[in-house]
Amino acid sequence: MTVRVLSDIIESNVFVCEKGGNFIIFDAGAKLDEVQKVIRNISQTLPGGADKKDKFDAKNPQNEAFCEKNAKNESAAGKVLGVFLTHAHYDHAFYALDYAKVFGCKVYASEFAKEYLPDAGKNYSEGKLSITDFSDFEFLHGDGRLRLGDFDVEYFALGGHSKSDVCFRVDDEIFVGDVLIGRDMGRVDLYGGSKDGMKKSLQKLVDLKYSIMHSGHGEDNTKFSQDKVAKLWLRFLNR
Repeated sequence: MTVRVLSDIIESNVFVCEKGGNFIIFDAGAKLDEVQKVIRNISQTLPGGADKKDKFDAKNPQNEAFCEKNAKNESAAGKVLGVFLTHAHYDHAFYALDYAKVFGCKVYASEFAKEYLPDAGKNYSEGKLSITDFSDFEFLHGDGRLRLGDFDVEYFALGGHSKSDVCFRVDDEIFVGDVLIGRDMGRVDLYGGSKDGMKKSLQKLVDLKYSIMHSGHGEDNTKFSQDKVAKLWLRFLNR
């Protein structure tokens, strides 16, 4: 199960994924209490969860009536095994340390995130975000795979929007941050962005097998639709 949590920082997305009663989280722009609500309420729907007539609607994680009713049921929540950053801009990384401390897990990010996270100019936080203590971080190099509980997480180094771009794949779902958002490609004019990097990333996404794409902003899309979008932008960039 994957549930989207909408952040109040530039309406960025955070995704909470459940498998085997445990969780992983993609990006960290939503407030901690909002993510905790979603985790608790997903847990209510699982076998062994609270026996309630009203069930949490996974398509509407802001279901306030259900959230308020169950928010104090700490025992219902499973364990968060890791937090994954699709890139190191502040709207996707702002609460990363809060998540790590409270959930007792590592934050996984590109090796290039070390350049962005301490620097408010490069992460575009206007002085609001500067992470210099990386003791809760595990930095990823190139492409690879991690096994956390029942989760098999593949990661693929991207670029174009920032040097810290990473795509993650879990089963048939991918999490691409701001490289591709609906019908738009990510901005290439920000620090570390480049047209050449974006071309390589878009081609990599076209070649990748998946069913659902979760982007850093906006709604989910299918591979069928996003392949068409990526190829359109590739033609534009190759002019």
